[in-house]
Amino acid sequence: MKAKVKAVYVIIGILLVALWFFKGGKDFVLGLDLNGGSSLTYNIDTDKLPADANVDEAVSSLRDVIERRVNLFGVTEPTVITQYSRLAKEWRLEVELPGVTDVKKAAALIGETPVLEFKTLKKGVNENSTSTTFADFEGTELTGSYLDKSNLVFDNVTQRPLVELVFNTQGSELFAKITKENIGKPVAIYLDGAPISSPTVREEILNGKAVISGDFSVEEAKTLVGRLNSGALPVPISLEGTSVVPPNLGADAVKHGQSAAIYAFILVILFMIIWYRLQGVVAVLALISYSIIMLALFKLIPVTLTSAGIAGFIISVGLAVDANVLTFERTKEEIRNGKSLKDAVEIGFKRAWTSIRDSHTAAIIVSIILFWMGTSIVKGFAFTFFLGAVVSLLSAQVITKVFLMAIVPKNTGRIVKFLFGSGFSR
Repeated sequence: MKAKVKAVYVIIGILLVALWFFKGGKDFVLGLDLNGGSSLTYNIDTDKLPADANVDEAVSSLRDVIERRVNLFGVTEPTVITQYSRLAKEWRLEVELPGVTDVKKAAALIGETPVLEFKTLKKGVNENSTSTTFADFEGTELTGSYLDKSNLVFDNVTQRPLVELVFNTQGSELFAKITKENIGKPVAIYLDGAPISSPTVREEILNGKAVISGDFSVEEAKTLVGRLNSGALPVPISLEGTSVVPPNLGADAVKHGQSAAIYAFILVILFMIIWYRLQGVVAVLALISYSIIMLALFKLIPVTLTSAGIAGFIISVGLAVDANVLTFERTKEEIRNGKSLKDAVEIGFKRAWTSIRDSHTAAIIVSIILFWMGTSIVKGFAFTFFLGAVVSLLSAQVITKVFLMAIVPKNTGRIVKFLFGSGFSR
C-alpha cells in the first residue's frame, strides 16, 4: 500500500476518534482533588475476628460491603481501598467520595450497620389495650441477619413508599412461626432500636415477606433499602480521620492543571518545529493525534483524573516526543552518510526502534510496579503514564512514520535538504 494511501487511512481514523471525543457525550471523570469531595480513613479492627478467621478474606468482604454502601450516594467513580500499614501494623480503609461534602452523612452511611428486629407482645399483655407501649414488647429470634433482600414498593391505594423485606429460607420459617402464634396481635418492627412499624397480624404469612410502612419519603425509603441490602460489616471499623476538599479548590486544581498542560504542549510544539523543521511539523501532528487518542481513552475507560494522573499524562507527552527525537537524529545520521532521503527515513525508523522499544518497555514496567504497590494517588499517576507509554509507541512507530513517508519527495534539492535538516545545519 502506498504511503499516501496509508496516511489517508490514518487521518480518517484520527478524525473519527476526534469526532467521538468531541461529540461522544461523555464527560471526564474527575477525582477528589479536582472535583472536590470527602475523604474518610478508618481503622479496621481485625483483632475482633475469630482466631481461625482468614483476615484477607474478611477485609476483602468488608471492602465489598463498603462499596455497596458508597454506591447509595450515586457518586461517580468512588474509591474504596483497604491496605495494611506495616509501620502501624494495622489494616486501614480509605474511602474517597468525589463531589460529596457532607462528611457526617457519609460517615453515618458507611460505618453504621442497620439493626433490624422483630418483637412480639410480652406474655400477660392485653393486645386490645389502648395503653400498650413499646416497653410491652420483647425480642424474637427473627432479625436482619435472616434478610435475603429488601425492595422499594408502593402502597396500591395511597401510593406511599414502603420497604418490602424478603427473608431467606430460615427467616421465612421463623416469620411464619411468629405470625402464626400472633394472629390478631401486633408485631413490632424495630430499626436501630427505634420502633418504626407495628402492624397487626391477620393471618399466618408463609411467603417470607414483610412490609415496613413507616412514614418515609421516597429518598428515605431508597436509603433504607440500600442500607439493609448492603448487609452487616464483617469486620468492625472505627473512623480515624476525615478531610474535605471544597469544590472551589478542585476547580482551581483543574484550572492549574489545564494551564500546565497547555504551556507544556506549546513549548514542545515550538521546539520541535524550530529545531526539526518539516519533520517537527509532522511530529506535532502526531503529537496532536496522540493527545486526542489519550483524551478519548480517558473518557472511554473511563479514567478517574487526579492531579497526579494529569502529571502522568504530561510526562508521557515528553516520552512521545523523545521517540520522535530519536528517530529524527538517526535519520540525520543516515543523510550525513550519503543515503537518499527516503532510505534515510526508513533506516532511521528501523535503527531508532530498539532504543524506543527499550525506553518504553522500561516506562511500562515501572508504571505497572507503581500501580501494583502504590497508594491511590500513585496509582492515578501510574495508570495514565502506562497508557501514555503504550499509545506513544503507536504514535511514534505508526502515525509519525506514515505521515513522514507520505511527504518524503523523490528529488532532494537544497530546499528539501533544509526542510529535512535540523538544528543549525543547512
